[in-house]
Amino acid sequence: MTRRLISSGSTFEQEIGYSRAVVEGDWVFVSGTTGFDYSKMTISDDLLEQAEQCFRNIDAALDEAGASMRDIVRVTYILPDAADFPKCWPIFRKYLGDVKPAAMMLAAGLSDPRMRIEIQVTARRGSGA
Repeated sequence: MTRRLISSGSTFEQEIGYSRAVVEGDWVFVSGTTGFDYSKMTISDDLLEQAEQCFRNIDAALDEAGASMRDIVRVTYILPDAADFPKCWPIFRKYLGDVKPAAMMLAAGLSDPRMRIEIQVTARRGSGA
């Protein structure tokens, strides 16, 4: 098996020393992904716009890995404010409602106060319905 590293081009990856995703065999491990638009290194103040951008960033990483959102088997949501979690449910359903991966939500501080959500996923290529 060959390990393949995927980068979004985010300055965070270089500064901190991690990959947007790691492909190991059929498995794709996508790092915690925030609502930054990595092409511009900007982030919206709006929680729901950040959640949408998280999924766009995740989709791009999965696509580069030869996988899709339908291949996601596990998702972890991290929000600094647990009260914001239900507000995001419609967006979560939009992207994963048919996939129904195993899921977990954590309330925890994030590395930048502008970040209102971070999403991490694990996918197995070819497992999607």
